[in-house]
Amino acid sequence: MAESPPTPPRAASAGQGDGDASLRAHRDAIDAIDREILARLNERATHARAIGALKADSGGPAWRPEREADVLARLTGNNRGPLTDEQVVGVFRRVMSACLALEQRLRIAYLGPAGTFSHAAVLRQFGEHVDALPCVTIDEIFRVGEGGRADYAVVPVENSTEGAVGRTLDLMCTTELSICAEIKLRVQQNLLSNAPSLDDVTRVYSHPQSLAQCSQWLARRLARATCVPVSSNAEAARIAAAEAGAAAIAGEVAASIYGLAALASHIEDEPNNSTRFWVLGRQSVPASGRDKTSLVMSAPNRPGAVHALLAPFAHHGVSMTRFESRPARTGLWEYLFFVDLAGHRDDPPVAAALHELASIAPFLRLLGSYPAAPT
Repeated sequence: MAESPPTPPRAASAGQGDGDASLRAHRDAIDAIDREILARLNERATHARAIGALKADSGGPAWRPEREADVLARLTGNNRGPLTDEQVVGVFRRVMSACLALEQRLRIAYLGPAGTFSHAAVLRQFGEHVDALPCVTIDEIFRVGEGGRADYAVVPVENSTEGAVGRTLDLMCTTELSICAEIKLRVQQNLLSNAPSLDDVTRVYSHPQSLAQCSQWLARRLARATCVPVSSNAEAARIAAAEAGAAAIAGEVAASIYGLAALASHIEDEPNNSTRFWVLGRQSVPASGRDKTSLVMSAPNRPGAVHALLAPFAHHGVSMTRFESRPARTGLWEYLFFVDLAGHRDDPPVAAALHELASIAPFLRLLGSYPAAPT
């Protein structure tokens, strides 16, 4: 249970001078707290650097997603405000990113260029103290991760309105990388431009999916503007920064990188639009207490085969959180099934279900067990 925060100095009720004194008292208290926070941050960093040396001696990975998930869960569990849980997580992710960089500066491959939502996912998970390596295609992300040029690879898996990312699922069937973590990113679309107002916008650039996700807003507010699809939202922002009368639909990271102002925010037609990403690496992640397990399997070509594949989960009380079918590359009208389970592969019910499934499925590949992203 967290201790209650100290009671702030009470404001004086009479006289401007008393008010100034109260303001100074609050500021003096903040200055003292800041000095203590700084000392504690450096103390934390000292421990992190020592842990990094121990990990280097033992050959263990610098980044432990299950440990990070446990720390954040305890912090939000102890949070009594006025900061929200989201604000607390944001602050401590930055702290952990800086401390982790003292152990090892990670290299993270993602779908570029800089300013994409994939880039935003990297910053959400790892903070700014990493080397973010932009890749042109999802295939390149996998090659960079598999070739050891990046410590981790961040790939999009599914969007809440557009569905699964097929190329990611296809490559997960053969890669030697496994899922270490997941990221859920709220997709906030903004109209970015150097134009003075909406009336001055004549062209809107963006990725085709973003144009589709904002089609109703565009029809209402920019019906006379020409919509131009480009390869990415970041490329749209780059063009808008250099072209008079142009605007881009993109995220806040792109606005910061290309020096654009938001003429309108939250213009997506679906307010709960979000994208899920996987962090791929070479380590096996221990249980955090709130985990998912992802796998891909095939079914024999006979009646009731898919039902038989799902039976082990029902027998052992394992919940499925996602079930996605995808055409297999091995033959006409053959399918693979991608499944997300609640729980870690070392949890007894999940382990028992997987053992039973292995004797039924013609093809079964465990893609990874990892901490579930906060909802």
